[in-house]
Amino acid sequence: MVYRYATFIKAINLTIDYIMLNTSMFIAYLIINKNSEWSSDNKYLLIMLVFNLFWLLSTNITGLYERVLNRDSIRTYQAFFKTYLLFVSLICFAILVIIGPQTYMVSRHYLLYSLLLFGVLIGLWKLIFLAIRKSNRNLLMDSRNIVIAGAGPTGRDIFEYFKHYKHSGYKILGFFDDQSSHIANDDLYLGKIDDCIDYVLTNKVDEIFCALPVAQSDKIEKLMLNADKHLIRFKLIPEYYINPKKRAMYVQNFDHIPVISVRPEPLESMLNRIIKRLFDILFSLVVIVFVLSWLLPILAIIIKLQSPGPVFFVQVRSGKNNVPFKCYKFRSMHVNQDAHIKQAIKGDDRITSIGAFIRRTSLDEFPQFFNVLIGNMSVVGPRPHMLSHTKEYSQLIDQFMVRHFLKPGITGWAQTNGLRGETKSADDISKRVEADVWYLENWSFLLDLKIIFLTFWNLIRGDDNAF
Repeated sequence: MVYRYATFIKAINLTIDYIMLNTSMFIAYLIINKNSEWSSDNKYLLIMLVFNLFWLLSTNITGLYERVLNRDSIRTYQAFFKTYLLFVSLICFAILVIIGPQTYMVSRHYLLYSLLLFGVLIGLWKLIFLAIRKSNRNLLMDSRNIVIAGAGPTGRDIFEYFKHYKHSGYKILGFFDDQSSHIANDDLYLGKIDDCIDYVLTNKVDEIFCALPVAQSDKIEKLMLNADKHLIRFKLIPEYYINPKKRAMYVQNFDHIPVISVRPEPLESMLNRIIKRLFDILFSLVVIVFVLSWLLPILAIIIKLQSPGPVFFVQVRSGKNNVPFKCYKFRSMHVNQDAHIKQAIKGDDRITSIGAFIRRTSLDEFPQFFNVLIGNMSVVGPRPHMLSHTKEYSQLIDQFMVRHFLKPGITGWAQTNGLRGETKSADDISKRVEADVWYLENWSFLLDLKIIFLTFWNLIRGDDNAF
């Protein structure tokens, strides 16, 4: 997108947001301390600094100020709500839990009033900004005339994109191609590739979008050199790119060679892997020490009393990089020969009465926190499959093996979206794989916390697919 004032509008948004924040704090102070002067209460200056720093941190985490002019209204408000909720969470955690409100004699009423006032004020400001942006979008855009060199599938795709997104800031004058038959609309055909530069110079064209195939690399290079000589911006569109269902991609440069990665993987970063692993260790230790320490002996006795056999059900499953590992669960079935090849189904007669309860409440999965502590599982990640199912599904679903770039998890994005239980068709497993790949491409620490919260919420309200 091409905008004249993107940086300026971003700065305006940031400045007004901070004015709203500090105004809210000042008004809240006047409500709580009617007879005091702000200047005499230095303790509030530290609280103000904390609020301002946490708002800065929250906006950087959520990317609130990115694409302020071309992000659609709904997504803009979604980003605002995410940022505000994160901000409130950080404030409450830092001041109410870590520091303590009495340390600086700041009342909970002051925190409540200031946060509520800030939410109302900034919410109204965002509505006003979106209304102003909508009515003045054309003034903010720096419209540029462009032509497309190459009318093959790639060229037609970029044409359809600009046709659909009319506020992109680009006006397409037409195509250049050596075969006019590639262009259905004669009005859009401007000439052959060799005519492109002359047309651009005489018709005030700002940019050339080159969509020629690699086979015509000599023409691409000639066109690019001539565009540079005449100060015409040249954009090169690769002949192969990610299909519409796979929107995530990024480009790396190895010296002068651009390399397109088919998907971003946040957990390829060492720092992110360390953060996730530290969280896994801490979370699993808390569960093992404070929950499993008393739950395990109770369930062990009940399981043993109800049916003969081991307390734990140990099954070899597919782990990270498809390396098999032993996955632990509380045994929920009578000992049977089909346990390692046949999935549990609704009303399965192999399930014991205590097994039905622990499966419905997901308590059977709790021994997997030992897997997490060992390091062959994570708290959040794609659910691990039996080896036979991995072999079967990898033949049916194109991206099935991609999920094995990650450690398997006790819970995951698919499970919190209702994609759990028996897989009756290829479509069922395909939806789960799609959710797992989305998680791989969009991982963040906050997303993990969200998934854990949704998992507990689903446990409380119940899940029809848990059996």
